[in-house]
Amino acid sequence: MKLTVVGGGSTYTPELVDGFARLRDTLPIEELVLVDPAADRLELVGGLARRIFARQGHTGRVVTTSDLDAGVDGADAVLLQLRVGGQAAREQDETWPLECGCIGQETTGAGGLAKALRTVPVVLDIAERVRRTNPRAWIIDFTNPVGIVTRALLQAGHRAVGLCNVAIGFQRKFAALLGTTPADVHLGHVGLNHLTWETGVRLGGPEGENVLPKLLAEHGEAIADDVRLPRPLLDRLGVVPSYYLRYYYAHDEVVRELRTKPSRASQVAAMERELLAMYGDPALDEKPALLAQRGGAYYSEAAVDLAAALLGGGGSPYQVVNTLNRGTLPFLPHDAVIEVQAAVGPAGPVPLPVPALDPLLTGLIANVTGYEELALEAALRGGRDRVFRALLAHPLIGQYAYADALTDQLVAHNREHLAWA
Repeated sequence: MKLTVVGGGSTYTPELVDGFARLRDTLPIEELVLVDPAADRLELVGGLARRIFARQGHTGRVVTTSDLDAGVDGADAVLLQLRVGGQAAREQDETWPLECGCIGQETTGAGGLAKALRTVPVVLDIAERVRRTNPRAWIIDFTNPVGIVTRALLQAGHRAVGLCNVAIGFQRKFAALLGTTPADVHLGHVGLNHLTWETGVRLGGPEGENVLPKLLAEHGEAIADDVRLPRPLLDRLGVVPSYYLRYYYAHDEVVRELRTKPSRASQVAAMERELLAMYGDPALDEKPALLAQRGGAYYSEAAVDLAAALLGGGGSPYQVVNTLNRGTLPFLPHDAVIEVQAAVGPAGPVPLPVPALDPLLTGLIANVTGYEELALEAALRGGRDRVFRALLAHPLIGQYAYADALTDQLVAHNREHLAWA
């Protein structure tokens, strides 16, 4: 089995490699190819990857290359984890929206749209190259904004599934609170990427006992602290929102916080410099503890599970993925991309039925789906008016004066990445 990671020079990659090494019986990789245009980073990450494999007795070969076509040639699965513009672009995404009093964040709001505009054309070019070399290869997208990128891939006819680590994080945390194994915890996870709620927590599978009320009653404070929302709000909702819902439920509070502290991008950039220095140490043969602060917790477990299921070698029968709606949420278009539990196998994911949802959830899901459709149109066709329409549709913006000002800022800060600007 050959698996290729595009964006393999990321400081995330040793987390992924560690999972490949530990879980080699689930996903027996014979060749792991790390592709990245940044040759200096790639050399450091690739060296550590080989040492991690050697330490854990993995016999697979680790190959590094800056040649995308060679890297994806013959791959059974291609995992995308790229960041167009690097941390410098992320720094901009997180700061200029604040000038209008709007959230500055890399996956939602104006910053998220900027990232989508930079990313979608690049990802579609990569996917076309994959299709030329191996049209049966699966593309697993971990590149944000996952929902929009996955919709672009599926709309273009690629064999693609979107992946996020939010659900597996909840699964692990709930299992610890319940004193059981993660495999025994089945989430009623529903929504869009970075706009999801846990509407149920069942033990043993989709038909098991729903213990979410018990979790909220006995561990509500810990869960509320984890998602950074007040405990009384969770009690009133009766569901557990992901921490990304804080941008919607506490927008002004978050804006005030973001204006008074260093951006996440600047923190990550500093952390990356330290990590890359560590990766260059020939004595290091395991992922360093600092990597846990980089983000992406349990990313490797989720990626291994998904790839194994898609390639027919194993993996959990039910997984949370980003895939086509196809009537699962009847209030959304069939070609919308949703994030839900699905049965996953070599034919791809099939979403499990979702019980009727509270209008409090469906209204916001429908609103953001409309924004994502307009965002994808802007990413594919360009033009200032399309950017403005997407920003005006976003519930975190919604006022024409803000949308106008943010459109100007977005274009000014991303001109080098926008072919039409």
